[in-house]
Amino acid sequence: MSDEFEVGDFDSDLAEEYMKLNMSVVKPEDVSSYSSKVKINKFSFCSEDFRDYIPCLDNVSLSVLRILEISEINKLSSTEKGEKFERHCLRKDDPRLNCLVPPPEGYKTPIPWPKSRDKVWFSNVPHTCLIDDKGGQNWIERDNDVFKFPGGGTQFIHGADQCLNQISQMMVPEIAFGNHTRVVLDVGCGVASFGAFLLSRNVAALSIAPKDVHESHILFALEHGVPAMVAAFATRRLLYPSQAFE
Repeated sequence: MSDEFEVGDFDSDLAEEYMKLNMSVVKPEDVSSYSSKVKINKFSFCSEDFRDYIPCLDNVSLSVLRILEISEINKLSSTEKGEKFERHCLRKDDPRLNCLVPPPEGYKTPIPWPKSRDKVWFSNVPHTCLIDDKGGQNWIERDNDVFKFPGGGTQFIHGADQCLNQISQMMVPEIAFGNHTRVVLDVGCGVASFGAFLLSRNVAALSIAPKDVHESHILFALEHGVPAMVAAFATRRLLYPSQAFE
């Protein structure tokens, strides 16, 4: 590894403003050795309104940032193609989040993989809207202090594992999970059971879902231990090159 680095340009005004907000300068006794010491102050927790906050995706309840992000969405000439589900970040002069997003009340250390494929702590993702809306599709169920995932989905109510078995039995050598097929994009992932069962077959699946009325999609995916991101296929392409997924 090289020990020679080229330092690029930076905004000195922005750096100075950050120093004033988040750091305190302590002058050492021996000024001959040091010009100054910098002590970083601890960040406080944000209010409860920010518990499910995702930057640029307008999912904060009753907050200044939410109002500002909505104003950016209202400036769109059209939302017919799902533009409102895409990222709309604050302007440079708008207020910024200067606190830590709080975890859910009663948050526990996530259940480790592979057990997390089948269940996660309810307290870590305390959202039940998917049970109400998707109860008949075998997606998810609650059992006391855990959510359990039977493995179902809109396209495979009998289970993602059975669906993958059927695909494997199609005798298509180009598929060969874990050999030819190693990186998969799971679009509209639901609770990411499909991606979780693919991981069990040595396939890395990136699960994608938009921020919509079911805000907990990606939270369940991450609690599973499955790579996931909030994104929507609308007017902008994903940040991946062509043929990145098989």
